[in-house]
Amino acid sequence: MKELSLNILDIAENSLKAGSTLTGIEISENGDRLSLTITDNGCGMSEDTLKTVIDPFYTTRTTRKVGMGLPLLKMEAEMTGGGLSVESRWVNDFPDSHGTVVRAKFVKSHIDFVPLGDVTESIITLIQGHPDSDFVFSHIIDGERAAGLDTRELREILGDLPLNSYEIISWIREYLNEQYGEYGDKKSSSQ
Repeated sequence: MKELSLNILDIAENSLKAGSTLTGIEISENGDRLSLTITDNGCGMSEDTLKTVIDPFYTTRTTRKVGMGLPLLKMEAEMTGGGLSVESRWVNDFPDSHGTVVRAKFVKSHIDFVPLGDVTESIITLIQGHPDSDFVFSHIIDGERAAGLDTRELREILGDLPLNSYEIISWIREYLNEQYGEYGDKKSSSQ
């Protein structure tokens, strides 16, 4: 993919298809390293599925015969000298604590590093498409929070208002962009 934000969107969509009601997206940048962690409380995967999930010719989809999300993310991470790991607890084996964790690590200075892209728009797309699911997003740069959002907190404030209404989506976009702007301004003034 051309941007990691599109990988985030793809992996999170898979989490939602697996029944996740709470999906966490964490981006952490420390110097030349970037790590991406996506967690969910979906149905998880059996051990057999987990063994084949990074094979591009394995997919649970019925509309096409290949699944490129995790294999592509793995390739992109490894091309920079990083890597990918997937942990999962299947609902049949862990009825009270199931879900999946995908972790990818990248070296940002490597020539093959794919740019992060527009993470804000990926988060907005997820919320728009899945207004009944919750998302916790956090972007940490060198130990400092650059941006973040927890839709559970929004629900407490908004009550029954749908998260995918135009006004709320517009506010979320502005809120995240404002956080990134303030972080950039703060970094610029400290240099």
